[in-house]
Amino acid sequence: MARTYREIAIEEMLRTVEEAMSRVTDWWGDLPPPMKEAIEQFRTQLGIAIDALTASRRFRGIADMDRVSSRNDL
Repeated sequence: MARTYREIAIEEMLRTVEEAMSRVTDWWGDLPPPMKEAIEQFRTQLGIAIDALTASRRFRGIADMDRVSSRNDL
């Protein structure tokens, strides 16, 4: 199954966050539960932000198409 831009972006950003958290705590093993919870919260918020941006772009694209269509009707 092909991965979406959203899935790839989330995975890459989470990898960066996890690496940074590991360096800060100097913990190269498994992260402590509070940090895992913070990463999951970040994953959720990041997904919501990407979805909102995608919806905004789609809406703007539809609005742009409506303007082009109304100009052609003149």
